[in-house]
Amino acid sequence: MERCGWAGPEQIYIDYHDSEWGVPEWDSRALWEKLILDGFQAGLSWITILKKRENFRAAFAGFDPRQIATWGEAEVTRLLADPGIIRHRGKIEATIANARAWERIEAEQGFDRYLWGFVGGSPIQNAWQSFDQVPTFTPLSQALSKDLKKRGFKFCGPTIVYAFMQAVGMVNDHPVTCPRHAPVRAIGEAGQFPSPE
Repeated sequence: MERCGWAGPEQIYIDYHDSEWGVPEWDSRALWEKLILDGFQAGLSWITILKKRENFRAAFAGFDPRQIATWGEAEVTRLLADPGIIRHRGKIEATIANARAWERIEAEQGFDRYLWGFVGGSPIQNAWQSFDQVPTFTPLSQALSKDLKKRGFKFCGPTIVYAFMQAVGMVNDHPVTCPRHAPVRAIGEAGQFPSPE
């Protein structure tokens, strides 16, 4: 069995594939962080973001959306001067807008419940024979992208959203030939969507 074709050759990429990618994420804040990082990836490779992830976490207050929602031009200026992150005004300003959008969804129903509702509360289990068969977006990612935009999110097109869905385990797109397919499937099938508090 071979890992997904994108996983390598650098160890940071292999580790990410072997421990994170496709594992269901149920935490509302962690889901938001990943969506933001996928937005920063737009036009770049994921490994570029992965190598800077800790810098992003430091620069963006641990990706605390409630704190980021209060930010303004002073924080944008600070971030544009930070060489440890992707210095893109549009993406930085979008992160602040997305924090405010997250707050609204979180208050209404919980961001985690909102997202997982699109897949019925449990991961979609695909059975691709090779990674070449995996789509870059789906009708479901198009629907989620459209709804996120309607709710005020930016940098969340269907391709970004599908990459996000794959990463946080809303869909298991490890091919059956990848050694992570079966473990990720088992985690998804054993996992339980968090019950309402």
